[in-house]
Amino acid sequence: MLEWDMAEPDPKTTQHVGFLLVPRFALMSYAAAIEPLRAANLLSGVPLYRVTAFSVDGAPVSASNGLAIPCAALPAPDLHTLFVCAGGGPDDWREPAVLPRLRQLARLGVRLGGISGGAYLLAAAGLLAGRDFTIHWEHAPALAEAFPDIVPRPARYVLDGDRITCGGGIAPLDMMHALIAERMGTGFARRVSDWFLHTAVSESGAPQRASAAERYGTHHPALLAALETMEATLETPLPRAAVAQTAGVSVRHLDRLFETELGTTWHAAYLRLRLAQAVRLLDQSPLSLAQIAFATGFSSASHFSRAFRDAYGSPPGVWRARKAAAIA
Repeated sequence: MLEWDMAEPDPKTTQHVGFLLVPRFALMSYAAAIEPLRAANLLSGVPLYRVTAFSVDGAPVSASNGLAIPCAALPAPDLHTLFVCAGGGPDDWREPAVLPRLRQLARLGVRLGGISGGAYLLAAAGLLAGRDFTIHWEHAPALAEAFPDIVPRPARYVLDGDRITCGGGIAPLDMMHALIAERMGTGFARRVSDWFLHTAVSESGAPQRASAAERYGTHHPALLAALETMEATLETPLPRAAVAQTAGVSVRHLDRLFETELGTTWHAAYLRLRLAQAVRLLDQSPLSLAQIAFATGFSSASHFSRAFRDAYGSPPGVWRARKAAAIA
């Protein structure tokens, strides 16, 4: 729970904002979300916001770095907004009581948000159907496999009425700027952002990740087009000729680009992308090895296992077991 040293909150003017903390939540994202609200109170001189950290049972919750945050128990009265703050692997978090409570809060008109992986739990509660939303890019593959009927936007944050989602990291600073501006005006929100030296406030639709040019260290337009096509087709890998066609070059020229610009082959680059996706699914989803093999374009679980072992030194099942033991 949080107690900020200032005047007694006025129920008529003070918004009660809650954060449901999921074990191994990202402390940076949480701090980036709550600190602008504290600053808004200090700069206004009145309690605009009351912030409470929640857990399902009221017990403290440990962040990904091990720091435990004291919490109150859900449900809570007079909530205006509740953010689900999740990191790690939110799809591995099993707390049967939380999903009906989220649905109950939605029925009561509470504005619901998700930070980093929090959107996964909102989706699991059935609260994102037909909604515009986002999720941290690292969690997007697991969400896509679990909920194929909803598609997140690769944005830093998305405000869709009574649903608010954010990609995590430092993006909550941008999201809170928008929410404070929505209530108090852009001038006041600018003062809050300046308080944190947050001089370059990003728009909602700004990308979560560096551009493909920055990620791959090349600015060749045909090669970037090929790489972006490959990233978008990991489940159903395209033949080399089709990738070359989308890039507007011949197959031979495509091979030269991969060799001269990236020092690798087209096949090895495609395989590396697919295996990186497999690692994310192993770490963050409950999918079976066979399902992960299918989701990353392998013809069989045995083919996937051989390729994974060659790349990472151990079979995917051993990788997953070690990961689970490390976070237990």
